[in-house]
Amino acid sequence: MQLQHVNVKLLVQNPKDVDLEPLIPVFYSWIQDQANGELLLDVADYRHVEAGPGVILIGHEGNYSVDNTDNRLGVRYNRKAVLDGSNQDRLEQAARAALAACQRLEADPRLGGKLRFNGQEVEVFINDRLLAPNSDVTREAMASDLQAFSQKLFRGGEYSMSYGSDPRKLFAVSLKAAYPIPLTELLEKLS
Repeated sequence: MQLQHVNVKLLVQNPKDVDLEPLIPVFYSWIQDQANGELLLDVADYRHVEAGPGVILIGHEGNYSVDNTDNRLGVRYNRKAVLDGSNQDRLEQAARAALAACQRLEADPRLGGKLRFNGQEVEVFINDRLLAPNSDVTREAMASDLQAFSQKLFRGGEYSMSYGSDPRKLFAVSLKAAYPIPLTELLEKLS
């Protein structure tokens, strides 16, 4: 199975303390800076949608969002453009993009240090129901790629994997390390 449209989400440490409104000017400044090497185009505000996509920074190659899908607040990178390479390359690219976005948000003074990430739980989604339906067949086909990715991300430390089971939803796996890991360390592991 050749993956495309990989999404990676890192969960917020303190979701009840986070106000999404300040993210709008922050994301607009990312468009002005174009500092992350991707073409960023616009910002969409979906804060009014309960357990929804939150605030989205729309890009050509991928979208960044502070997303509250399933009432699990986190930063989500959604790769939209086709990416060459192996499944590992695509998983790692999406994880690096999400981790870099988390670091940038944590460091932004306009957010007052209120947005922090636990570095312990990472969710991976495949945003292609035709290629990767949420089924046992996909789980079996993806198992070795997800294990190799998890081993690299968590450097062989203990972790668990749990899968979503609703066939109406995207294929998703939650990777949880035995303890929180600093974002810088997670990024180093993917370098």
